Amino acid sequence: MLRVSNIKKVYGDVVVLGNVSFVLNAGERVGLIGPNGCGKSTLLRILIGEEAFDEGSVQFTPPDLKVGYLAQGEYGAETQKIGEFLHVGESALSAAEARVASLSAALPGAEDDERVQLLEAYAEALTALESLALVERGEHEALGALQALGLGNLSLNTPLMHLSGGQRTRLGLARIWLERPQLILLDEPTNHLDLEALSWLEGWLRVYNGAMLVVSHDRTFLDNTVTKILDLDPETLTVTEYVGNYTDYLQTWEREREKQWSQWRAEQAEVRRLHQDIVRTRNQALWVEATTKPGQPAVRRIAKKVAKKAKSREKKLERYQGNEERAEKPTLSWRMKLEFVDTPESGRDVLTLKNLAAGYGSVKLFQHVNARLRAGEWVVLVGSNGVGKTTLLRVIMGALSPMEGNVALGANVQVGYYAQGQEVLDSDSTPFDTLRAVAAMSETEVRSFLHYFLFAGDEVFVPVQALSYGERARLALARLVAMGCNFLVLDEPINHLDIPSRTQFERAMANFEGTVLAVVHDRYFIRQFATRIWTFEGGTLRSYIDLEDLARGRKVGGSAVPA
Repeated sequence: MLRVSNIKKVYGDVVVLGNVSFVLNAGERVGLIGPNGCGKSTLLRILIGEEAFDEGSVQFTPPDLKVGYLAQGEYGAETQKIGEFLHVGESALSAAEARVASLSAALPGAEDDERVQLLEAYAEALTALESLALVERGEHEALGALQALGLGNLSLNTPLMHLSGGQRTRLGLARIWLERPQLILLDEPTNHLDLEALSWLEGWLRVYNGAMLVVSHDRTFLDNTVTKILDLDPETLTVTEYVGNYTDYLQTWEREREKQWSQWRAEQAEVRRLHQDIVRTRNQALWVEATTKPGQPAVRRIAKKVAKKAKSREKKLERYQGNEERAEKPTLSWRMKLEFVDTPESGRDVLTLKNLAAGYGSVKLFQHVNARLRAGEWVVLVGSNGVGKTTLLRVIMGALSPMEGNVALGANVQVGYYAQGQEVLDSDSTPFDTLRAVAAMSETEVRSFLHYFLFAGDEVFVPVQALSYGERARLALARLVAMGCNFLVLDEPINHLDIPSRTQFERAMANFEGTVLAVVHDRYFIRQFATRIWTFEGGTLRSYIDLEDLARGRKVGGSAVPA
């Protein structure tokens, strides 16, 4: 179905992918993993033809294989309507016709270089129009897809600018569902999805009869959906194949890693033994020669033989060390170091919400919210996209005024806020300036600090707007740590972190002595850390003990106020 052979991709002098090869057979479910910035998204764009490659080949069988693609964080133009995005009915056809007409009108007066670009755009627009003309997709089918993905309350005339990140992800999945592709390529499909949408996506993928290649850092999702893992190594720039889901991969990888360490240690011990034997033999020969007289030729001949033996063993050691089959020393991968230290104490009541209501314009997203968060608690806030999770955090942070009620922070509470859209970061700033703005550090201290978050050399001076999603996530976390705080308000903090960085984040959080309120849909994280779960139901806030209670609908009391 898909054969990738020796793909190489170079940006300037930097090799991003080198000799990447794998085969994807019909019906296979494959997860593509690797640290942020190692080329996973680039590889997907190469596969769909959005990006050129320098060497190698990509072959689809049959050549006209229908491929569905969900890009990370890119779901249509802001002014585009849902119906147009889903290629539904007359609105989509009219928009495509208008695009062709506009380009056609611009062609006669265009200069040579501009004309070439316009011709390419015209050809693409014409192909899109022809495809739409062949598609008989009624509104009822599109509305059914929206309903299945929890978007049934939206009209096909709703502009994409009015959708949240999670709603846009669902919409992208809805379009793939409607296209019925034979192969789907998904780039971080679980980002911004709530638990209900995650459940739907996993259920759909289980019954989907095509093949799938998915980039994801969600360990539970990978465990539930894939049967093979491709590990993209940033050192070798190639992929290694592992059979099974993510847990199977991790167990196999750890066994191989330990085997490599054991072999390397054994070989190092053998090198030391040979070296010591050579030194002992050489010293023996020197001692014999130094303690004998010229009149003892027989003894001196023995000494020369011993010296020759030492020389022979030196050559043996050289051959041993040059053997290509010897184990390489396992590399220590460079991973984010995240430590919350010297957390100041706060009062017993960290956050109190009284009869709180909030929304936009005259529309209330939630109301009658009464809740209390006490020192040391870890509360995870879940719920469907668009119900008001981010809105509640913005009200707590004072970025949005409540429509009713009030928010009170306790004594000596120092808040650290991680925004889902990473808007706490100045896009025109740099990692270096971001840290200097919140912490009194010297240039050397800032560079050393950012090094823990994988910003090296001149990377500390790269504009924030030029950073990847994962790099921005690491920078936002670095800013939180540098600020020093005892109450973390986190809105999807691990969405764009790779699995090693998520692991480091979780280790750091395990040692955090403060209080946490986090919007998170990573089930692994929730099961590890949540002491309670808050969710919006019926326009107000409810509290549950854990995910199992949430699934059963068993509430703790009638509100989010702990007993």
